[in-house]
Amino acid sequence: MSSDRLQGRKVLFVGGTGVISSACALRAAELGADLHLLNRNISSARPVPEGATVISADVRDTDGVRAALKGQEFDVVVSFLGFTTDQVAHDMELFGGRTGQYVFISSASTYRKPAPLPVVESVPLENPNSAYARDKIACEELLGRAHHEQRLPVTVVRPSHTYDRTAPPFDGGWTVVERMRQGKEVLVHGDGTSLWTLTHHTDFALGFTGLLGNPEALGETFHITGDEVLSWDQIYRSVADAAGVEPRLVHVPSDAIAAHDTPWGESLIGDKAHSMTFDNTKVRRLVPEFTASIPFSQGAREIVAWHDEDPARRVVDTRIDAMMDRLIDVHRPRPS
Repeated sequence: MSSDRLQGRKVLFVGGTGVISSACALRAAELGADLHLLNRNISSARPVPEGATVISADVRDTDGVRAALKGQEFDVVVSFLGFTTDQVAHDMELFGGRTGQYVFISSASTYRKPAPLPVVESVPLENPNSAYARDKIACEELLGRAHHEQRLPVTVVRPSHTYDRTAPPFDGGWTVVERMRQGKEVLVHGDGTSLWTLTHHTDFALGFTGLLGNPEALGETFHITGDEVLSWDQIYRSVADAAGVEPRLVHVPSDAIAAHDTPWGESLIGDKAHSMTFDNTKVRRLVPEFTASIPFSQGAREIVAWHDEDPARRVVDTRIDAMMDRLIDVHRPRPS
């Protein structure tokens, strides 16, 4: 059973305190893994699981990592911090030959869009509008060659939009919620009807840890996402409801946003402007206990509650805030 597969297994997470990796670390520790976290900085927002061993080193410092690991071998190595082929090649040099499974965290933003829905793992990878996605695709191609030519024991996982209580699902983060509470209009890209999939990080971890140490996962690729499908208008209204306000939504074309801000535009044109829903049959076949049980209505309450616990967390991005004002002013519906 995958629930006891990690018992006593030596597992190394490169990272381990991020939005996704923190929940995966906690779940792996709960399942009895001998968990090690290779990490430069430990997040106070996401503490290290009890019993985990922290290896303080910068994964890009080859000599430092080799000294810190002292020739150790691992049953599983998971890279949460691989974004370019140079970084992945560096990982392969460090960990190749010292692990029974190397797990690479890619992204569902790599899928060609528009995609047939629900998306399955065989959908072609192509994203001319996102440098981030193109780099992830190149990493996957490099690892695919290494698996077939060098027998590197690789598993690729593609998260979609995964969040925790610290991460409002909007460009600008808490800025949008603060605008809602101030009674200001808030910007929604497109017409608000495109469909999106949000995954609570603890749900993701349930599927993810079932792949670790699983021989059937070697040489395979999986996305792990929630099953709830919401329009962007529904997402904004869920957060507004959690914040105790009625939102004033103004719809702005994604290309108009892209014309004002290139990074924001990339995240929209290359990803969020398209409807994306997913078929999780493949991961459920290997991890039958995986279920996405946390609805976004609950997740939204967690997000608002966490930010309300400490005013310092309620950070407003003044640049994004001002840009929203300008775009809303141009695109606000006018009385006929």
